[in-house]
Amino acid sequence: MITSIVAAVLIFAILIIVHEAGHFFVAKRLGVRVLRFSIGYPPRLFGIRRGETDYALGATPLGGYVRMLGDEVADEPSPETITGYLEELKLDLLQAAQATGWLERSGKSGDDAVIAIANEFAGHVGITNEFAGQTAVACQPAGATTLVPIIGREPKPDEAVLLREVARTSPLKLALERVAASRPAALVQEFNLRAFPSQSLGRRFAIVLAGPAANILFAPLLMIVVFMIGLPTVLPVLGTVDAGMPGYAAGLRPADRIIAVNGQAIDSWEDFSRLVKGGHGGPLTLAIKRSVKGELQTVQITVRPKLETIATIYGDKEPNWIIGVTPSGLEEPKKLPPLQAVGEGVVETGRMAATLFIGIAKIIEGATPAREALGGPIMIAQIAGKEVHQGFAEVALFMVTISLELGVINLLPVPLLDGGHLLFFVIEAVRGEPLKLRHREIAMQVGLFLLAILMAFVILNDISRLVG
Repeated sequence: MITSIVAAVLIFAILIIVHEAGHFFVAKRLGVRVLRFSIGYPPRLFGIRRGETDYALGATPLGGYVRMLGDEVADEPSPETITGYLEELKLDLLQAAQATGWLERSGKSGDDAVIAIANEFAGHVGITNEFAGQTAVACQPAGATTLVPIIGREPKPDEAVLLREVARTSPLKLALERVAASRPAALVQEFNLRAFPSQSLGRRFAIVLAGPAANILFAPLLMIVVFMIGLPTVLPVLGTVDAGMPGYAAGLRPADRIIAVNGQAIDSWEDFSRLVKGGHGGPLTLAIKRSVKGELQTVQITVRPKLETIATIYGDKEPNWIIGVTPSGLEEPKKLPPLQAVGEGVVETGRMAATLFIGIAKIIEGATPAREALGGPIMIAQIAGKEVHQGFAEVALFMVTISLELGVINLLPVPLLDGGHLLFFVIEAVRGEPLKLRHREIAMQVGLFLLAILMAFVILNDISRLVG
């Protein structure tokens, strides 16, 4: 059980990294400031800040998020958001001062270091100190470098706003409060340049779409690797032959290996099944290899499939042409050269995606019972644990399936999911303006309610499977 849980967490962690990396790289490419890249949800266990981003690990697994600058729903940044932005600017300055070695040389850290940097800045530009009642006199000509020895560059416009206020207001907390309350134009302008909500509609659409797209694109890439390493393929070897069915009447027996159907060579059970069902009841000439008195012989048998209603992989029933045989379960790896693996990987991923779309459609229309089709974290952990014991290829195939599901499900038009945000953007494009704040807040609450119900349903469904 521990193996299953660990396997599920690791698989989800990889796929979450892929998903969030999609958001992250597109956001960074378009100039949006990314505050945090988290695997897992709060509470935050630990993390490391690199550049403008905190890379964190949360205590709640099976999830993750990319937090960008700006309120997700609000029309204007809240005072708390501006205060948080100022805290980020403080960290930028400290990180820059650490890179130059100034922090170590000065022996200062944290707020004391920020105040020292601000005072140095004030000594060059001339700033009134409200508490000392004095004005520092500019001691360098305009355009001369000031903070380069300390932070390795000149302060950015928003950093300059912060440093000016820190230099003339004490304590530091009060300086931050005053800047957040006054909202200087230079600060707001820089904030809007880097904040997600103030980006153009096209940019916001691209950033949100990048997450599901990353999962969907990751699937064929992983599938190509599987084909290059060796895809486990069920061989067209008969396991059981039902008496009274066309296959038995035609002379098929267990252990027979099908090598061709109507002259078309096959090397997998999937190919054999597809040709039988696709024959629409017409006679099939099967080339078979079987052992006769210890010798391997090739024989031909003609069989006419029978139309019967059988259970499908989607959990419902529908008519299909069958001959009454099942596979033995024998497998062998199907290893392909790189170029062929690319084509097969894309095609196979397309088939899996089509199966997923059909399955979702059948659940929506009620043809497939949701209790049979949907599974939650418990079922995923069970499958993951089983696949881990089978080998890398099986684990990779499972990851391909889950990655496709994550990508497609996240595109559903449900608030809180990426698809819900994309729906908001489409509405904004049609209306020429965003939905009202109150309407967006209501939609988010409804989305949270629906997702909570869905999660409760799949977990209870998993438990009922265990005890049933």
